[in-house]
Amino acid sequence: MNIKRDLYLQKLLNSRNNGMIKVVTGMRRSGKSYLNLFADALLKEGVSENHIISINLEDRRNSHLRNPDNLLAYIDAQMVDADMYYILLDEVQMVPEFEDVLNSYLHVKNADVFVTGSNAKLLSKDIITEFRGRGQGIMVHPLNFAEFMSAQNNDNSFSMNLLLKYMQYGGLPKVATIDDETEKKEYLQSLFVQTYLRDIKDRYSIQNDHDLEELIDVVASGIGSLTNPHKIQNTFRSVKQSSISQDTIKNYLDYMQDAFIINKAVRYDIKGRRYIDTPAKYYFEDLGLRNARLQFRQTEETHLMENLIYNELCIRGFSVDVGQLSAFGKDDDGKTERKQFEVDFVCNKGYDRVYIQSAFALPTIEKQEQELNSLKRIKDSFQKVVIVGGMQPTYRNDDGILILNIFDFLLNKVAI
Repeated sequence: MNIKRDLYLQKLLNSRNNGMIKVVTGMRRSGKSYLNLFADALLKEGVSENHIISINLEDRRNSHLRNPDNLLAYIDAQMVDADMYYILLDEVQMVPEFEDVLNSYLHVKNADVFVTGSNAKLLSKDIITEFRGRGQGIMVHPLNFAEFMSAQNNDNSFSMNLLLKYMQYGGLPKVATIDDETEKKEYLQSLFVQTYLRDIKDRYSIQNDHDLEELIDVVASGIGSLTNPHKIQNTFRSVKQSSISQDTIKNYLDYMQDAFIINKAVRYDIKGRRYIDTPAKYYFEDLGLRNARLQFRQTEETHLMENLIYNELCIRGFSVDVGQLSAFGKDDDGKTERKQFEVDFVCNKGYDRVYIQSAFALPTIEKQEQELNSLKRIKDSFQKVVIVGGMQPTYRNDDGILILNIFDFLLNKVAI
């Protein structure tokens, strides 16, 4: 089954012939190796098949092309005229010194290069330096909820059961096409160990992998909670009786981010307009992998929905931080004191900003006030939103705060 991913396909089409090397990257098995769909789109537009040079470097049949000189010679041999050639290379990190190969086509006027890769260290972080400022990153995420719906064998009508299924098993394309729940779980658990963990261990030559696996479990258990290497170190000492250092914990967290397993959201002081480096929050790129790591035992809807909203905001191109606001409030005795209020997400895109709270349910007036309290204390004019689980209608309250139904948000029926 080909799942429609028009967002990414359009990004590829829009980036043609811009003089840059297009790097399609993201976590393994997230569906980024779909340059064949791009090739199909080119063919439909009238590009000749012999002007599309497509190579999957992960395929053993192409192992001889993992030699950089062989790859360069092969591509050159295909380019026999002055018309535009589209060079599509899947899993380019399999080629040593691939940067030199790609840079060789920066000044070839009839070469337009598109590559995919799984390693952020090799690709995303080095685009500017290694490609002489002429690299464009295109990040592909697992399926969002709208894409997930399109892969289901139903009438594409949304429901809470469908949302809970998505939050349980995530959005990896392969998982979305498996019907049997036991098979889904086994696939996710095996994938985590055999692909993601193995990648990290091999890439960074980790010998004592027990602490790494324990750290992944700690982070998976604490999505949506503020933490830092020092706090995690204390957890290891008191609960795990481990002497792992803060530096090692920081390195392991970086490795997990480089493999696109987790993402880090730093704190932003809304009133002081400054970033606070620590503590931070970590969210999983795919909820199914997170749940599989914990044997599907910790599936609290409140935390999963917060992670889901974070991922959707990133897919839409927002830079997402955790908001903090200092203001005066009342203590339990009614006395005035200075308190810290948290805003789940401060979302920036260009000159636009949105403040967002995630609330799986608002069953009481007290709960509503708790969620609205921090937003009402922000005095600027940017949009303020509470995203609520369930099927209740979307509306704007008397304070101008948008109370947004989760489905209206996920299916982009109400723009934010």
